[in-house]
Amino acid sequence: MAKPRIEMIAETRAKLLAAGRRAFGTIGYANASMDDFTGEAGLTRGALYHHFGDKKGLLQAVVMQIDAEMTDRLHQVNAAAPSRWQGFVDECAAYIEMALEPEIQRIMFRDGPAVLGDISQWQNTPGCIATLSRSIDQLKADGEMIDIDTETAARLINGASAHMAQWIANAERPEAVSKVAVKGFRAMLDGLRRDGRRPEID
Repeated sequence: MAKPRIEMIAETRAKLLAAGRRAFGTIGYANASMDDFTGEAGLTRGALYHHFGDKKGLLQAVVMQIDAEMTDRLHQVNAAAPSRWQGFVDECAAYIEMALEPEIQRIMFRDGPAVLGDISQWQNTPGCIATLSRSIDQLKADGEMIDIDTETAARLINGASAHMAQWIANAERPEAVSKVAVKGFRAMLDGLRRDGRRPEID
């Protein structure tokens, strides 16, 4: 029995996404060709054009796929923390530390910004700001965070975490940079905590 058209379309898209992700994650955007994607997937260039428009469109789709996976992992980090504040801090730090992972490092924090532009302008950013804003409102309601404008704090944290991740991804010694970046980022967040609740920074 022939597969339903909608299922065939989904399979074709998934094959191209997987092929693109492997190519972008190993040889990088600049060195990956249309034939790398279509040849591995056993498809034509027409299929790629139909689903993603072009190579840049495929990269954008791969970025969104990885971003969704990162979000799921960060939610797990948050859920495992002993308190709402600690979960918030650990989630933000974990995002930065993900820049050490080769695939995320290359696709999300090196090639992504180089090809798709400033991360703050990516289509998933408004959702990130909204999620951060909800967390900040909860922390303020709990008396954990100072009385700061919610959107300002959300954009400050979002921008700083993205900048730290890109710093790590492009560093000659990513591991060393990650340590100081995460320590500094945690100190910045502690500066947003109400007096009397701030831990000592060693």
